[in-house]
Amino acid sequence: MRVHHLNAGTMRIPGAPIVSHVLLAESGDGLVLVDSGFGLAETRDRSLLGPVRHVMRPSFDEAETAVRQIQALGLDPADVRHVVLSHADLDHAGGIADFPHARVHLTAAEADAVLRPRWFERRRYRASQWSHGPDVVAHPPGPLEWYGFTGVTEILPGILLVPLPGHTRGHAGVAVRVSDDAAAPERWILHAGDAFNHHAYLTGARVPFLFWCHQTFVTDDGALARTQHARLARLFATHGDTVEVVCAHDPALLLAPAGARRGPHR
Repeated sequence: MRVHHLNAGTMRIPGAPIVSHVLLAESGDGLVLVDSGFGLAETRDRSLLGPVRHVMRPSFDEAETAVRQIQALGLDPADVRHVVLSHADLDHAGGIADFPHARVHLTAAEADAVLRPRWFERRRYRASQWSHGPDVVAHPPGPLEWYGFTGVTEILPGILLVPLPGHTRGHAGVAVRVSDDAAAPERWILHAGDAFNHHAYLTGARVPFLFWCHQTFVTDDGALARTQHARLARLFATHGDTVEVVCAHDPALLLAPAGARRGPHR
């Protein structure tokens, strides 16, 4: 299926400017959005994000919202039938209200965190982003295995929810099959959300200090998060000819050509 890479919210964090990398897939069941960045509501009322906005420093640019970018592509936002969230942090779920008729998919563990947040989690999620009453589909661990990852669910043809807990308790990656012909060699894009935040986690290079701080301190379970780093680095190294691996916040992975998002295995 055809996949567009969009930036749905620049954040001008001093010393480490980042993006909100989302995917828009043109599927047989309409448009599918993977993560949603910030929405129109936040661009019009900055206070909705709370005090954390002074650290994240979003651009609040309406043209960057997913709904406006879909329109700019000549597509109809009403055709967005599904939004698949890697997790529900405020910079990932802000756009869901702009697609009120879409089904919102996430793991059951993440849905539970949104509904019954622990003390630490209350800073992550914003009730205002869910106040429109979306049609939420909470997926328990599924029966599939994908490149060594277990508990995988095929939520739509060619779109998989891949559990990657650590950053949040219900965090997941979203794998999108790019090759439409079942007889053709497999080719996938894995949107790993915030399971990592800089390409150095994949390559073994030194991670910039501010990115390391974010991964270390803004996480639900540090040990699990480090496990996911290792698993994703192994996927990148051994299946790079098949799977392009991206994350939510690294500008380099958003702007890189597809071949540069693949691992060394050819």
